[in-house]
Amino acid sequence: MKNSTFRCFFIYLFLTILAGCAGRQAPAPVVLLNSQVESGSEEYTASTYVVRPGDTLYAVAWFTGNDYRDIAEFNKISKPYTIFPGQELRLTAPIVKTPPRHQTTNKTTRSTHPTSQPLDKRPIDPPNPQAYVDRKENVKPQNVTSVKKPLTSVKKTSPKGFPDRVKTWMWPAEGKVVDTFSKAESGNKGIDIAGARGSNVVAAADGKVVYAGSALRGYGKLVIVKHTDTFLSAYAYNDSILVKEREWVYAGQKIATMGSSGTDSVKLHFEVRYRGKSLDPLRYLPKK
Repeated sequence: MKNSTFRCFFIYLFLTILAGCAGRQAPAPVVLLNSQVESGSEEYTASTYVVRPGDTLYAVAWFTGNDYRDIAEFNKISKPYTIFPGQELRLTAPIVKTPPRHQTTNKTTRSTHPTSQPLDKRPIDPPNPQAYVDRKENVKPQNVTSVKKPLTSVKKTSPKGFPDRVKTWMWPAEGKVVDTFSKAESGNKGIDIAGARGSNVVAAADGKVVYAGSALRGYGKLVIVKHTDTFLSAYAYNDSILVKEREWVYAGQKIATMGSSGTDSVKLHFEVRYRGKSLDPLRYLPKK
């Protein structure tokens, strides 16, 4: 009797496991090679990162919210940017200690000749008053607006650095949202927008291209734009990339064309990250 009971239990357990395996027919979600990107993870604020098995420099940069070229420079890593498990990477620029300046004294000798004349005390190069006008007095406050459709023409001027915050978010592509953000550990870390192959993919905000290529597995042809010191956005599955790394781009500027690289259908995978932490893009994009 006992043997029969145990036999029935094991058969039931086997059939349950088999049914569970057979039910998982959905494709695996897009995730980074780095296993530390998961639901509930806080933004990465440490100044160093210890490399784990499977990490690449590109994945570390994406996870920590940095430019991979900067990390390579900080750690003196040259192409092809090989890193090793257990290696500690600096994520901030090393502090350069400058030697103290030596104080020099200019000794002047005074002439005792009776015909010596006093030196002219006028300044050699008098300042131009117009050169020191406070330009902030002429700057008018700008209204921050959200743009729903890509801009057709964009004024291009190179900024000197990143702003404190993103002033304008806009939709990176036209089309239907076919998958939304999920907080699940293996869920979608952004949104997917379906559209026509070759259609425009535009920058969702002003920023600088910190990555353009296909080295991150699962993302196909990928563009990553840095908007502030803490915010990044990513544009994956592209058919073609139209910008280069270190290039400044502007909200509405065409940066790629929609495609299916790295996936099985034509769509744009769009992510927003704060210090490497995945955020729901729909919280920032304007309402349709």
